[in-house]
Amino acid sequence: MVSKTSQIEPPSDDKRWRIVQGTMRRNGFARHSLIETLHTVQESFGFLDEESLRYVAGSLRVPLSQVYGVSTFYHLFSLKPAGEHTCVMCTGTACYINGIPKMLQAVEEELGITPGETTDDELISLMTARCLGACGIAPVGVFDGEVMGKVTTEKVLAQIQSWKEAANVE
Repeated sequence: MVSKTSQIEPPSDDKRWRIVQGTMRRNGFARHSLIETLHTVQESFGFLDEESLRYVAGSLRVPLSQVYGVSTFYHLFSLKPAGEHTCVMCTGTACYINGIPKMLQAVEEELGITPGETTDDELISLMTARCLGACGIAPVGVFDGEVMGKVTTEKVLAQIQSWKEAANVE
């Protein structure tokens, strides 16, 4: 049993764990800081692996099943490494009505992957979000963290093509 005062050692000597520890420390290692801590892990490492989930669960004294449940419930958490570029398509009602399903299908065909997957060359990850809260500029996509409103299939495919061309140049 882990006492409230004992601190779990990070899984490795990686300095990014200090950032994660700082988040937990700032919140007093309280259970309610689970989501914020998972965000910090993902921002630091790019995704949540089993090792990080176990560390967070032990440090915050939260059952591993709850940590896993939270990390799989929210679409913005990823249990797999993301590609070099990310394409997030909003599937909220406004975006759905304004044509996201056809755009998503075109992207899937172009990349040969479905949402939640990364291309074999690890260049592009395709994700969906239930609603990005930008309904006034629907349909919306997020490309490498930059929100683009009133997207069209042509704009999305052009963005993907530019990523591919840049990767071939390097």
